[in-house]
Amino acid sequence: MPLLRLRLVAPLLAALALTACQEGPSRPACAAGETCLEFGNNTEPATLDPQKSNLVDEFQVIGDLNVGLTTDAPDGTPIPALAERWETSADGLVWTFHLREAQWSDGAPITADDFVYAYRRILAPETASIYAYLVFLLKNGAAVNAGEAAPETLGVRAIDPRTLELTLDHPAPYLPEMLKHLSFFPVPQHVVEKLGDAWVAPGNYVSSGPYQLVSWRLGEYIEVEKNPYFWDADEVCVDTIRYYPTPDQVTAERRVAAGELDINTGFQSNRLSRIEEAMPGHARTHISLATSYLSFNTREVAAFRDPRVRKALSAAVDRDFLTEKLLRAGQVPAYAFVPPGTANYVADGPKASFAGMGFEARQALARDLLAQAGYGADRPLEIEIKTGNTPDTTLIVQAIQADWQAIGVDVSLVQNEGQIAFAAYRMRDFDVGAMSWYADYNDPLTFLELLKSDTGAQNYGDYANPRYDALLAAANAEADLAARAKILAEAEALMLAEDALVPIYFVVNKALVAPRVTGWVDNIANFHRSRWLCVEGGGQGGA
Repeated sequence: MPLLRLRLVAPLLAALALTACQEGPSRPACAAGETCLEFGNNTEPATLDPQKSNLVDEFQVIGDLNVGLTTDAPDGTPIPALAERWETSADGLVWTFHLREAQWSDGAPITADDFVYAYRRILAPETASIYAYLVFLLKNGAAVNAGEAAPETLGVRAIDPRTLELTLDHPAPYLPEMLKHLSFFPVPQHVVEKLGDAWVAPGNYVSSGPYQLVSWRLGEYIEVEKNPYFWDADEVCVDTIRYYPTPDQVTAERRVAAGELDINTGFQSNRLSRIEEAMPGHARTHISLATSYLSFNTREVAAFRDPRVRKALSAAVDRDFLTEKLLRAGQVPAYAFVPPGTANYVADGPKASFAGMGFEARQALARDLLAQAGYGADRPLEIEIKTGNTPDTTLIVQAIQADWQAIGVDVSLVQNEGQIAFAAYRMRDFDVGAMSWYADYNDPLTFLELLKSDTGAQNYGDYANPRYDALLAAANAEADLAARAKILAEAEALMLAEDALVPIYFVVNKALVAPRVTGWVDNIANFHRSRWLCVEGGGQGGA
């Protein structure tokens, strides 16, 4: 899932932070006897529809409002949610889920039919879900999405109101991991059919999880409160959560220090040592299942269809300088796309062909490859890097611009607000884009499937290789996990040999969490559902 950082009124927020430092914490009042959580969430969501979302910061809110058949434990591992238990057929293709007695936030029962409706809806071409490809896992999923099969042929069936049967296109032992993802959440058929897209508006939104939507003040905050119909409501500590867009990470850091925010899901990497000194106990860092990378627009930029150009640009990036000198928060140089520590994968995966070369040798290789492709002093390659405007990204792309200029490339930079940048990527309105991919589930397929020819908009570089697709299909048909891992590694090796993208570094999860917040468990998946959190003192303020 791509990580996005947006903009908003940084001068105003800075002024608020300064006032807070001078006069004490400024935060909304929390009702007597209740617990409130002020949550800095980086980005203003574009939607709260689980079947139309595609960004990590949206998932933070949607994942507090809703749950699926499984959900995230405090450590990010899958645990039963709307499904109490399940069985799997001997061939691994048919999964039968037994649903608990549960209700939507309006009191209506959650039934197996809500799942059937949701999975047909996400695959409907008119929904235009960027994540529809995940549901291709269900039998006939791809055909339904392409309009080549009727929705009724999809491998999902309500045996009775509390029994759901999923028939898969291929064995997927990692299915409980996938079912945590918002693409597999149910949606309230009785509301969506009545209101259409307006169902996600405050006052209309009906949720399946521990919280319900109260208000959305655009540019200020989204407010949710405990859902009294949630089956485990008595064990949910926090009564009210407000999620604030905090694109200016330094201002957000000050707001956490002042007690205005309890959490901010990010901080500027190169400020880690300063934060640890000034705000002991607040900084949380942990290795992540995520990779920062660049995509080439091969659809619109002819030069990027030449593998020599792609390899030259990838080889010329000084990853050691980026991680050790600029970011300095534990990021690791990446010469592959699948991060270390990913489950169900080989121990030492494939790497880019130039991974063992020193930087000067890589620069020489890059110049030679560009010359072979017809570029040089008399005909320089001219490209534009388009990015979101976060501090870390700004540092990275400026350094990459210098690396590429050193091999004779004419490079310009364009920075947009994050939502605008990602909209441009989806529309292929870019030359080179900078993004990060956070695992949707702990398996190499969440990374490698991104580059399948039929994935759609999130395959930003439009990589397409029939051999690559065939290897992923072979891996899907392989029940033995060790044999499957080797096939997936072969697929990644092929993609890296063709330099389909430019892996930059393996990401480190970064968050600021006030010591008064309890229940936060650092984990590689970086999923922190608010139902597990509490705030000492009820969230009444104080740093």
